[in-house]
Amino acid sequence: MKKTFALRLSSVVVCLAALAGCSSYRWTSRVPEELRTVAVPVFENRTASAELGPIVTQYVLREFQREGTFSIRRSGDSALEVQGTIVKASRDGAAFNRGYGSRASEYRYTVTAEVSLINKDTGKVLLNNRRYVAETTFLTRGDLLTTQRDAAARIAQEFARQIVDDVTSYPYNR
Repeated sequence: MKKTFALRLSSVVVCLAALAGCSSYRWTSRVPEELRTVAVPVFENRTASAELGPIVTQYVLREFQREGTFSIRRSGDSALEVQGTIVKASRDGAAFNRGYGSRASEYRYTVTAEVSLINKDTGKVLLNNRRYVAETTFLTRGDLLTTQRDAAARIAQEFARQIVDDVTSYPYNR
């Protein structure tokens, strides 16, 4: 009986210690309520890779919706605005097929973007041209441009995760 009581008591102590360790965890967002609306104008594309700006914008909007802290609004109706520019895109051969004159069979696709976060009420730039880099590889089966466009969607998804993570974790209360 004493062993059972001691075992139960130690279980309770362990549970209380675990709960105490979680006491600093917050179930609510760090973003102040008045800043929970965001606008994302179409990313400017300064590269030769067509359609990158709209594709990245679409994925950033989807990620904001999925994350759930922010409501998406038009530029004039939002507290925050995410402004982005695709500044570099490169495609380099990663694997080569010797049977076809050393033609690339796989490419590494790397895209760089610069993103700013602006508080529309104060005009303060919270993130100033923060640089993001995303990359993926793709195989060249058939049409090179089609497979590169498919890879662009994976790149855009990675940008979206990085950007939304930075916007939601920004220390707004500093």
